Amino acid sequence: MLKNWLKIFLYNAKKNKFFTALNTLGLSIGIAALIFAILYWNEEHSYNQWNPEKDTVFTVATDLGNDIVWPYSVYPLAKYMKDEPSIEEFCYFNNWYYYELVHYGEKKQQINILDAQKNFFDFCPFEFVKGDINNAFPDINSIVLEEKTAQSIFGNEDPIGKEIRYSGRKMVVRGVYKIPGKSSFEPDAVTNLIEGTRLKGNEESWGNFNFGLMLKTKSPEDADKAREAVENIYFQYRTKPYAKEEGLSVDEYIKTNGTIKIKLTSLANSRLHSPVEDTPEGQGNYQFMLIMLGLSVLILILSIVNYVNLATANAIKRAKEVGVRKILGATKKNIVKQFIFETVLVTIMAIVLALVIVELSLPYYNDFLNKTLVISSSQFYLQLIVIFFIVVFMAGMLPAIYVSNFNTLKVLKGNFGRSKNGVWLRNGMLVLQFAIAAFFIIGSYIVHQQVNYMSNKDLGLKGDQVIEIYYRRPYHKDPSIMFNNYTVVKQELSNIKGVQAVAATAFSLGGGAGSSSGFTYKDQRIQAQNMAADFGFLEMMQIKMAKGRALSDKFSSDTINGMMINETAMKLMKEKDPVGKTIDWNGEKLHVVGVVKDFHLNGPQNEIPPMSFFHFKTIDWMTYNMDKVYIKISADEMGSALEDIEKFWTSKVDTEYPFGYEFVNKKYQRSYQEYVNQKNLFSLLNGVVILIALFGLFALASYSIQRKMKDIAIRKTLGAETKVLLKELSRQYILFCVAGFILATVPAWILLNKWLENFAYRVDVSFVPFIIGFIGLMILTLVVVLSRAYAATRINILKYLKYE
Repeated sequence: MLKNWLKIFLYNAKKNKFFTALNTLGLSIGIAALIFAILYWNEEHSYNQWNPEKDTVFTVATDLGNDIVWPYSVYPLAKYMKDEPSIEEFCYFNNWYYYELVHYGEKKQQINILDAQKNFFDFCPFEFVKGDINNAFPDINSIVLEEKTAQSIFGNEDPIGKEIRYSGRKMVVRGVYKIPGKSSFEPDAVTNLIEGTRLKGNEESWGNFNFGLMLKTKSPEDADKAREAVENIYFQYRTKPYAKEEGLSVDEYIKTNGTIKIKLTSLANSRLHSPVEDTPEGQGNYQFMLIMLGLSVLILILSIVNYVNLATANAIKRAKEVGVRKILGATKKNIVKQFIFETVLVTIMAIVLALVIVELSLPYYNDFLNKTLVISSSQFYLQLIVIFFIVVFMAGMLPAIYVSNFNTLKVLKGNFGRSKNGVWLRNGMLVLQFAIAAFFIIGSYIVHQQVNYMSNKDLGLKGDQVIEIYYRRPYHKDPSIMFNNYTVVKQELSNIKGVQAVAATAFSLGGGAGSSSGFTYKDQRIQAQNMAADFGFLEMMQIKMAKGRALSDKFSSDTINGMMINETAMKLMKEKDPVGKTIDWNGEKLHVVGVVKDFHLNGPQNEIPPMSFFHFKTIDWMTYNMDKVYIKISADEMGSALEDIEKFWTSKVDTEYPFGYEFVNKKYQRSYQEYVNQKNLFSLLNGVVILIALFGLFALASYSIQRKMKDIAIRKTLGAETKVLLKELSRQYILFCVAGFILATVPAWILLNKWLENFAYRVDVSFVPFIIGFIGLMILTLVVVLSRAYAATRINILKYLKYE
């Protein structure tokens, strides 16, 4: 029986090559889209799943109110958390890696280094292949290496006990680890320097939110108790003293400034559900992942609907075959099984083709997502089997039942009937195809609008011809000596032909500030980004002043107690003209000399935060964060100036690291690159969806017109004009197109507005995308339907009337 069915399938496939190819290609595109989404989904959900502590270790984010959530905490919490029974253990760490050189003999290598407290491996128990995980950091000069990194540096030597040089220090290798799976922490090395450097001196600094923090509880259920405990510590030792300093009751202070809240996210969920990016490996985009999965499911549904339409359209040619089989004794059940068997064969071919498409496209997909996805997971193959059965059931059952219900006598006479239910179902599927296509066209247009809006938005500064260089400043205990070293570098750079301006900062344009500190004015407490910079930075970037003046070397007080704020901070101060006013900044009395016009620091998609501007000499500890040098270069001298800057930098400033720079404008573009990727994805899928929808429309139009050929022949005999026939044949498809568009309108409006909530500055969803979507969909419909209808009007009348 199976052999007979296989022969029939091959015969029909050969006879109807075009329909078979469309069936297989349409299904393979839908399955490939879903495979891509599943690979992405599996990889994002695999983070930290290997970690036995994933459900009891929590990252801490600080909610300062006014929609300000930081991935940082303050160090004074430490001495009070020790006494909290709900907190078993805690660990401070840097939220980023140091990408630095380590030296071993004559060999040097640049690696990602995580700096954390000595109990870090209690929270992330990597597998130690050498050394003791329980005594990884006997002192702050210890370092632990990842297995591949150790192999690269030491080769076949045993690294344990060996000395390497890093950041001017001699570090002893105490262990070698490997990471069992995807992790929120995947450093090449781990150090414990944080306890002797960054944490030191911050024991009472309740305003310096500079450190990542993890808490461990005895059970996941203790998370709420731990959160309440930390919030209570803030209340007792930060909120109450601040209220007392300002001469307010605690209730009055909270009413004005709010109170600090804590958000805890377990490691099991931190990759996708943390409120902020709080670990070095970054945060996954859960919304984007859902969008990918949802769009892929829509494309698969579209492919299945397309398959059903093509299968039912092609069934006309097999009606007599079914009639003969029924006369020879085949039951409906046998017919259904046969056509499901054919669907199984087509689905297997489609899955194989889909895997080929995925394999060939995976490098481009990885570049698009900045991933290293591979088709190798056993979980993936289980999901593939589920897809197979779903596709076979959904795509195979309806055509099989439809064909099995053909009236034997009518089909053998060349005229078989069809049920009204079947007609409504096919027409409903066509409307669904139109709806999905309309959704993609509208969505693609709005996403394109938003990305173009961000690309063209005024940033509040001019980054043309300005480059950013990462400055690895020589460390010194005295910050004034570090600043003097920079001054020498600045002078040398300024003497290079073509260099128009030079300024160092402790923040990154398009990347954000390195720290945040609160200041108090009257009864207002403002948590602002610390914007330490050299004189001339605002002028170089053409950042304008709203009030007062910029910091200048012409005023000696500007390096003692002068500061600036931006317009956002001024609004929070509730002061119309704060110039000349005195504020309390971490216990220091500083005078506001100017208000800087708001400009985008983190990228045009984010809100502009409150900012405090200082010179490095005013707040000398910010010199330790001075790691960016901005240089403006004349357009006419750009090439030669860059060559001269590189020669100077690699010979006098940083002799060990390769020279690198980035144009400020390009860095801002990179800050919203993920949304550019989403736009490109939507455009690509839009093309795929339209192509599949046209397949289905072509199939159903062919099916419908084929059934009306005798009617067309009679009308032509009676003198009907071609334009009348075209109008009659295309009218129902225009109605289907309108119905599908209306069906897509509300979901498109709701979901795209939801997507636009990601942006602080966004376009409004107007009627224009919907009009363009409707016109585009209608044009495509008319092109396909009228072409098929016109071909039908060119028929040989005798061919269809010779039996009458």
